[in-house]
Amino acid sequence: MKSMIYSILMAAAAIMPLAACSDDNNTSEQRDWSTTTLFASSDVAAQDIYYKPQSGYVGDPMPFYDPVAKDFKILYLQDYRPNPVGTYHPIWAVSTTDAASYTSLGEIIPCGGINEQDAAIGTGSTIYNEADKLYYTFFTGHKYQLNAGDSREMVMMATSADFKHWTKSRTFYLKGADYGYEMHDFRDPFVFRGDDNLYHMLVSCKKSGKGVLAEWTSADLKAWEHKGVFMQCMWDRFYECPDVFKMGDWWYLVYSEIHEAVRRVQYFKGRTLDELKACTQNDAGLWPDSHEGFLDGRGLYAAKTASDGTNRYIWGWCATRSGKDNTKALEWAGNLVAHKLIQHEDGTLTLGEVPGIAAKFDNAAAPTIAAKSENNENNKVEGDASNLKLTGNAWALFPRLGYQNRIEFTVKTAGKRDKFGISLVRGTDADVFYSLVVNDEGEETRKINFEQQGTAGIGFLANGDSYVFQRPADNIYHIVITTDNSICTMYINDVCCYTNRIYGIQRNCWSINSYSGSVEVTGLTVASK
Repeated sequence: MKSMIYSILMAAAAIMPLAACSDDNNTSEQRDWSTTTLFASSDVAAQDIYYKPQSGYVGDPMPFYDPVAKDFKILYLQDYRPNPVGTYHPIWAVSTTDAASYTSLGEIIPCGGINEQDAAIGTGSTIYNEADKLYYTFFTGHKYQLNAGDSREMVMMATSADFKHWTKSRTFYLKGADYGYEMHDFRDPFVFRGDDNLYHMLVSCKKSGKGVLAEWTSADLKAWEHKGVFMQCMWDRFYECPDVFKMGDWWYLVYSEIHEAVRRVQYFKGRTLDELKACTQNDAGLWPDSHEGFLDGRGLYAAKTASDGTNRYIWGWCATRSGKDNTKALEWAGNLVAHKLIQHEDGTLTLGEVPGIAAKFDNAAAPTIAAKSENNENNKVEGDASNLKLTGNAWALFPRLGYQNRIEFTVKTAGKRDKFGISLVRGTDADVFYSLVVNDEGEETRKINFEQQGTAGIGFLANGDSYVFQRPADNIYHIVITTDNSICTMYINDVCCYTNRIYGIQRNCWSINSYSGSVEVTGLTVASK
């Protein structure tokens, strides 16, 4: 690779500022950061843009808008690693007003004892009842030690008058077997208010071996009436973490598909709740858009939404990887990642950048080119960072990133099938680096692929790809990439959102690449905190 480099510009003033790292030795700050060689970086213990607590990780967010405090509360399952045997995943919470800065509220609902139904806790939802001035959290109680006739999972409830002190109900236990559902998959209760002014509760469960969402209704959040199956899961699928809401004239169901071949966040839409339910009747597959309702890539999971009446955000977790190896499968739990929901005229949904996160980066500047591939007859790098043209198999390398970064630029391709991408964790001496390739899936479609590239790279990584989206008619791609330590999000034209875990981003260089055809890059800026 070194033979391809003919220009390395070392200007310390052009290097983006690098924040101090709590887990690095102070001597690392004395390095010459104007170099372009690979650096073995690591995450800080706590992160605040894509939130991670000082200890442990975020599992299964349960967001809601608090009408009393006028903020968002995001409850989540605290994953300690290692977790205590049998009793794990207590409910913790954070608060935020902008989905960009968080205040920890600590543990709010602890696990029960080793022999209790809620020895371990699973996903649920929270709602405020104006009539009795109480917060209600419905959650999954997961029993550790089963006796004959016991259900592995039940729906339980806790209430609070101030969101600080919670009392678990010792009389409310919703048991699936009492209504004809299977005993051991009965979880993830979600409560919402319908147009009928009743509270509706959905529970992810199984009936005769098939995944379904079961429904109950209530006038007071205390007494619940079984209404039967709300929606059947198609084929052999199982819809986890359901979230139903109305946005404008449309009703939506957001859910996470557990099937290993899919394992992503998806949605359905309907003008009414009945129309929404019909999307899967008899395995109909009435998808809401041209890409099966996928909202993100494989890196985001268990995502749910909340709205303050103006903005609706979605929060999910971005998984960690075993051994902090970018080629390994995604694990359960990670960082709390937020996106903003974008509703289009036809009712379809996509995810976009949270304005509050963009506002955190107020020092954007155009970087210099630190290195570039060698020009020849077929492969060329022309211009500078303000007006860059890449032809054929060519790349331009840019200075080291900080721990939190926002990269913005526009790409215009010369033709319908020209291929480009960006690479992270890259150095001039690196045998492997990690690329987000805007891949040509056909003349009219694209998809972000995650690839390990370089002389020793293994190519496409199946655990990190995105979903198919339409090629822009004018071949112009406006791209925003935000990173917080090893979390990376990428947005393209309000039509594609991509979240992934990529270790080693911080303190390493990155590049923009052309793989075929010709691309023009303009408006490139980098901001670092």
